[in-house]
Amino acid sequence: MSNGRIQAITFAVFLTATTVAVGERTYTIDNVVNSFDEKNIKPTSVGYQYWFVDKEFAEGKTLKLSVVKPHSATHDPHEHEEDEFFFVLDGTAEFYLDGETATGGPMTSFYCPSGVSHGIRNVGDTELKYLVIKKYIIE
Repeated sequence: MSNGRIQAITFAVFLTATTVAVGERTYTIDNVVNSFDEKNIKPTSVGYQYWFVDKEFAEGKTLKLSVVKPHSATHDPHEHEEDEFFFVLDGTAEFYLDGETATGGPMTSFYCPSGVSHGIRNVGDTELKYLVIKKYIIE
């Protein structure tokens, strides 16, 4: 067998192995990789959001980047059914949880359990960039 034929067979096997069906959804290398693209940001009143994974893609599991201007918050403290993780990439965040606060910078995570009042705000002089990891309840 020629070297060219072996490479073609190997390539065909690789393409087949990168398609995975889960329930009604098919995942491929093309739709599971999402590199940040400024054309797809969602502006907010204090910055923007970028959804790396929205709730329709992976059965409610999400990954979102939030960017907040200095001394601002996207919204007031609130609560919801889903629990939520926050992971600070850049800046200084103040995390509110049920009447108490903690401050953290890059490489800090905050967790909020289901049904607990929580919020996150930028208390620094530079942009705050953080990831939000959450699983929405899909009915």
